[in-house]
Amino acid sequence: MAKTRVRLDSSAVSAVLSSQKVAAAVHDIAERVAGTARASAPVDSGWYRDSIDVEDDTTDRAVSRVVASAPHAHLVEARTGNLARALGAVVG
Repeated sequence: MAKTRVRLDSSAVSAVLSSQKVAAAVHDIAERVAGTARASAPVDSGWYRDSIDVEDDTTDRAVSRVVASAPHAHLVEARTGNLARALGAVVG
């Protein structure tokens, strides 16, 4: 029996990963994560919750990051894991 060989065309894979359709899909997922994180964010002043946003970038592929830019966001995340839990809730 002959063995099956698979050869990936790396330039084609790179083109797909940096395409507008993939960028839009990744951004949509990131927006869902950000919305979930905002909904479950602990609220004292609302500064942390209101600082949760999506940043888009392109490296060798389309990238979207869910970030919290409040100065104390790292403390909230360390205590609650809010962003990590939101990611888990959306993408499992």
